[in-house]
Amino acid sequence: MISPALAATAEGAHDLPFYADPTFWVAIALLLVIVAFARPVLRAITAGLDTRAAQIRTKLEEARKLREDAQALLAEYQRKQRDALGEAEDIIAHAKAEAERVRADAEVALEESIRRREQQAMERIANAEAEALRQVRNQAVDIAIAAAGRLLQDNLPAAKADALVEQTIRDLPAKLH
Repeated sequence: MISPALAATAEGAHDLPFYADPTFWVAIALLLVIVAFARPVLRAITAGLDTRAAQIRTKLEEARKLREDAQALLAEYQRKQRDALGEAEDIIAHAKAEAERVRADAEVALEESIRRREQQAMERIANAEAEALRQVRNQAVDIAIAAAGRLLQDNLPAAKADALVEQTIRDLPAKLH
């Protein structure tokens, strides 16, 4: 229930024009306060949003630059990796070629060593054969001289033997020079 005084005030308010009603003026004042405060508040909010947008743009630009730098570094390291792999393949190929060259050189050196040793062995064999032949000749000469000496001793008279010795001694200086 509404009190009779409040009800009378409410009934009387309807008879006044709208601009005479205090509610109208309170609403106008409230609207003016809102408009007066809304403009700086909107400016502050807009400035804050603009600042935030600028920060976001800056961060996006930095992120884009970082991404480009990262892609450039990735490309550079991939190129370096390819170069390193190519260089490693070159080193391996060079090492294989060097190993093949060393093997071929060792094979040639071994063949040369075998040929030299074979030639030395042949020379030793030839020297041994020559030495054996010389020894056989010397021994044959010694045997022939001994046999001739024995034959001469057995078959040659002493006077004739002395004459032969004297003749040989006289011929000796001519045969030695």
